Amino acid sequence: MSVARPTVVVMTSIAERRAAFRALHEQGCFLLPNPWDRGSARYLESLGFAALATTSSGAAWSRGRPDGSATRDEALDHLADIVAATGLPVNADFENGYAETADDVATSVALAVETGVAGLSVEDAAGGELYDLDVAVERLAAAREAIDASGHDVLLVGRAEGFIAGRPDLADVLDRLRAYAAAGADCLYAPGVSAPADVAAVVAAVAPKPVNLLVGGPSPRTLAEIAGLGVRRVSVGGALARAAWGGLGRAAAGLVEGRFDGFDGAVPGPDLDALFGTLR
Repeated sequence: MSVARPTVVVMTSIAERRAAFRALHEQGCFLLPNPWDRGSARYLESLGFAALATTSSGAAWSRGRPDGSATRDEALDHLADIVAATGLPVNADFENGYAETADDVATSVALAVETGVAGLSVEDAAGGELYDLDVAVERLAAAREAIDASGHDVLLVGRAEGFIAGRPDLADVLDRLRAYAAAGADCLYAPGVSAPADVAAVVAAVAPKPVNLLVGGPSPRTLAEIAGLGVRRVSVGGALARAAWGGLGRAAAGLVEGRFDGFDGAVPGPDLDALFGTLR
């Protein structure tokens, strides 16, 4: 499978972004990095990525709070802020839809669509506990119906959280992903699945629908090798935010010891001013 190479293409209308985002899922493999605020979104846009995705963890940490602590209104405001910051398609990390019942998931998803996102994911767990499969399918189907009723071409991602919710049962994950695909998910995602054979099994289970792979840390595999497994897109979750916090931590630890060498490699302020001065 080919790898989509970044080129700087900035779109203006929300409809154009959504159409471009769906087209990215039709062939090849592309990177979907995860900014956590306006500045990081605009910086990633400047590097030529084709699309971006939000990260609930990165956004929460930027507020000095743990992942999963945002309210629905806070999440919606964050989505609108990232969409406004960039001309690229934005995929929303929409956690569990900030709702328990299927009806409330539909309400949340309808509100998320109005922020201008090009895609959104709905998780099948809350508080580290998986929903029963029939409940999870009902919730995802409600999200599908809400998107369809909106009349907007927003891509729906079905997530199977088993591997990061303490239930790393590949057979169960595959059953769930197949059910979410049948319920209307356009793209499937099982964060935590990483072994090549497991990734290939996920791809085969939902083919021809596209699969997202999370690479949240150093990986021995290149993007081209991941593409060879049949993966259509690769996101990094909160990894970029954690890398930024790592840089802050190292520099601050040096200050505590009276050293200033932690500033080595810092981006010059004039460079950032020049960059952000050329963007919207």
